[in-house]
Amino acid sequence: MKIESIVAIKKELKHHSKEDLLELCLRLGKFKKENKALLTYLLFEAHDEDSYIASVKSTLDEMFEGINTDSYFYMKKTIRKILRQIRTYSRYSLKKSTEIELLLYFCERLNDIKPSIHRNKTLSNLYERQIISIKKKISAMHEDLQYDYNLKLEELNG
Repeated sequence: MKIESIVAIKKELKHHSKEDLLELCLRLGKFKKENKALLTYLLFEAHDEDSYIASVKSTLDEMFEGINTDSYFYMKKTIRKILRQIRTYSRYSLKKSTEIELLLYFCERLNDIKPSIHRNKTLSNLYERQIISIKKKISAMHEDLQYDYNLKLEELNG
């Protein structure tokens, strides 16, 4: 089966009725968990980005509470899983500010973990890569937002 491009799909969707589109959306939602999560975001949370960020942060808090701190190996696996989840949530939003907020929160929580992630080279490098990524994303923002996010970033490093 040849998978069509987004442009071709968009043209084809224009020829369908409202009922057909509704049926297609519901079928997509049933097919895969990520599709259902994206539909949930678009329908219920896209209008209030602040509450979306707050709900994602509470989900991240639960994940951080579940980290097995017995060894750095288990910590690494869980921390990488949390980071993948953040990337997924950021893709739903498409707003750079949401991604920056979530990554800043991630780094903030990483600093609070006991035993310290800075005693492990791999976790320390992961943290540093996230800081570099945040700096790149901040540099593409509006000047006022750059200032605000840079202050938050300095708090992390301070």
